[in-house]
Amino acid sequence: MNKDRYKIGVLKGDGIGPEIMTSAIDVLTLVGNKFNINFDYSYGEIGGSAYDIYKNPFPDETKKIIDNCDAILLGAVGGNKWDNVEPELRPEKGLLSLRKYMQVYSNIRPITVIEGLEDASPIKNGIMKDVDFVIVRELTGGIYFGDRKTATKNNIRFAYDKEEYNEIEIKRISKIAFDIAMKRNKKLLSVDKSNVLDSSKLWRTVVEEMKSDYPQVEVSHMYVDNAAMQIIKNPSQFDVLLTNNIFGDILSDEASVITGSIGLLPSASIGNFKGLYEPIHGSAPDIANKNMANPVGMILSIALMLKYSFNLHEIANFIETAVETVLKKGIGTIDLNLEKTVTTTEWIEELKRVINNK
Repeated sequence: MNKDRYKIGVLKGDGIGPEIMTSAIDVLTLVGNKFNINFDYSYGEIGGSAYDIYKNPFPDETKKIIDNCDAILLGAVGGNKWDNVEPELRPEKGLLSLRKYMQVYSNIRPITVIEGLEDASPIKNGIMKDVDFVIVRELTGGIYFGDRKTATKNNIRFAYDKEEYNEIEIKRISKIAFDIAMKRNKKLLSVDKSNVLDSSKLWRTVVEEMKSDYPQVEVSHMYVDNAAMQIIKNPSQFDVLLTNNIFGDILSDEASVITGSIGLLPSASIGNFKGLYEPIHGSAPDIANKNMANPVGMILSIALMLKYSFNLHEIANFIETAVETVLKKGIGTIDLNLEKTVTTTEWIEELKRVINNK
């Protein structure tokens, strides 16, 4: 897609979602004006905010917005305010329903350490040097979408959640990962638990079968427990890391922390149609409305949208460079503990100054 006007669905969500989204939209509008690109925004509700209005975390009104937009931006969902809501109407159900509705089966999470932020990482001794990899997570299958039950039998409570994948689901997410590897360093690591789980055995088999279609890509496999350790021990060894829904959820959150803050990292969720873009952090209700939230993950998610949905690579790179410029000055929100700690609003104003002067 390449034109001069784009329709964007905006779902601010809960907690810090509205704050970071408002900031990010201001930045996108400023950049659009600079490059003579028009962005039209349609706002909808998701998660807890949608439940409060519609008694549904993913209402039909939001579906209509999605249907009429080129891409969707999402802030965050959830919070303890909705802890007592019935399970099927909790904010997180709205997020899962959103992903399913949009058929975004691939979640792409770049894990990079910005130059100058190495000391913000809890991992020291030079280990964070040259860390730059991508986690490709299957997003609409597996245990999060499988059959589940909680019940009582013979006065004993029990529960189960079902992990299931078919070869079509594995092939389509693997193709995304292989294609990304071809554009990077041609190294693909598939993470599973095939020594225990039948679903992982099939996963590994299908990935192996696909190697012949990508003879230039070096393919290896690793158990998820070892992968979790290696992300801490030697993260620079990775290039593209492919895994299932639950493993990807856990590993990407782990990987985000070693970059310095979970607030720094974006994600893109793509499939056969339009894309969904959101920072990987949660709604952080404890700091909501305190002007403390880190907006970087949301802004970089917008850059991913410009790349994957709109093919506006020049503008995306411009935004990424501007963000790095501010961070390299030692200016950051409280989670980064940089030389100069500022509020969300102050950080955005500094970013705008950089954009205007570029």
